[in-house]
Amino acid sequence: MKWIRKDIEQYIQAKEYIDTLIIPLVPFHLSEDNEVAKHAFQTEVLSHFSNELEKELSGRVMLTPNYYYLKSVDKEEEIVRINSWVEDTKKQPFNSIFFVSFDSTWKKYEPSLQGTLLWLPSMLTGDIHSEETNHIIRDQVKQVSELIRSFW
Repeated sequence: MKWIRKDIEQYIQAKEYIDTLIIPLVPFHLSEDNEVAKHAFQTEVLSHFSNELEKELSGRVMLTPNYYYLKSVDKEEEIVRINSWVEDTKKQPFNSIFFVSFDSTWKKYEPSLQGTLLWLPSMLTGDIHSEETNHIIRDQVKQVSELIRSFW
């Protein structure tokens, strides 16, 4: 289920079956011209990946809106904000919380997160509509969905 009205209305009716939350972590910054296009592409890929993962695990997962953060900000501060998201979600029956990111710097802070970090290697450039990119995303979705199922 996605963060859209129709899905949320269904969630409210069937929340006892939706026990897993997926939170995409997306860096944002415009300060480095040589990095902006790469990060914009990675955001597109992560959004596509997250949507495909939600489809693959339909009926058990809720996909939140992207969590945007400035890449240059102290991760310790972001952890406080992210964990406040998680605290709010604990009012619902979510048993598993997964953070999805291409940003490897989160690995260092994973023990402080109130959930499981799924770090994925990313493509630096490409065409989001190419068959090759879609094939890579499908492969990653298959592997990550198997991992998430192992938590159930």
